[in-house]
Amino acid sequence: MSRLNLNFACGSYDLLRPLWEKVVEPAGIDLNVMTMQSPERHGRMLRHEEFDACELSLVGYLVAHDQGRDFTAIPAFPHRRFRHSYMVKRTGCGIEKPSDLNGKRIGLDTLQNSAGLWMRGILQDYYGLDLSTVEWWCQEEEDVPLEPASWMKIHRVGEGRNIDEMLCAGELEGSLYPEVLPSIRAGSDKVALLFPDPRQAEVEYYGKSGIFPIMHTVVIKDEILERSPWVAVSLLQALQRSKEVCYERMRDPRSLALVWAKEELQEQHAIFGSDPWPYSLEANRPALEAAVRYEFEQGMIKHKPEIEDLFSPPSLQEIQHYV
Repeated sequence: MSRLNLNFACGSYDLLRPLWEKVVEPAGIDLNVMTMQSPERHGRMLRHEEFDACELSLVGYLVAHDQGRDFTAIPAFPHRRFRHSYMVKRTGCGIEKPSDLNGKRIGLDTLQNSAGLWMRGILQDYYGLDLSTVEWWCQEEEDVPLEPASWMKIHRVGEGRNIDEMLCAGELEGSLYPEVLPSIRAGSDKVALLFPDPRQAEVEYYGKSGIFPIMHTVVIKDEILERSPWVAVSLLQALQRSKEVCYERMRDPRSLALVWAKEELQEQHAIFGSDPWPYSLEANRPALEAAVRYEFEQGMIKHKPEIEDLFSPPSLQEIQHYV
């Protein structure tokens, strides 16, 4: 049987490096791996469906699935990130704790951004923020048009303006932005982190929730899966093997530009176990159910899907049912 030629757009992460180095190759597939930054990749897939397979924003995928778009995810989650260190407040405006943001103005990149969704949900579930009291200021247009919940007070940042500028100018009291703001990088005294010790806050959040927030999943066009359903299995297996190769490389301290590489890995293992990035539904059910709930409550999706309906195959353990 001839091999399929497929393209796969993704980020340039260590977890995926063995794929583009051709150290790992999916069975039956000649995979052309194209690495690019998230905004370009997400926009091209969500607006134009340019790629056969794509690492895609989890939030964007849930919105697209709700609207009947023609691609389906596999349970691989190559990008996760805790987000407490991206929650920013303006200094001198009475914001001492997260709940002080009630009734205030908070800047976002877009509603349809996984980082922003997780930060809103975390502040709501664990820190007393009533999302309905907040004025939300969005900087960019949404990749997929959507109608948020009627109770959300949404504003658009004016052309030529940006969230960081507005925050420093006193037009916002907070920001939940997916990247480190320039004012934070520069050490401006006009802004500060909402959590003074974000790493400790993230460890405590993980202890309470069991959630390591999922930013991205991997999707495959439905026309490919209808014609060759085995592609989902092959790509999932390859992503799993690529992750395992990454873990093997990390065991060599010379592969990490960290002074205390062994100690960092030991701490990570103590908190998360041997595999912080599991590729299965059951291991990720708390995170996936939280993301679906947040999107449904905020009106970004109109129907609340079962987790099993979002992915194919559900896990590596159930692959035998799909071969």
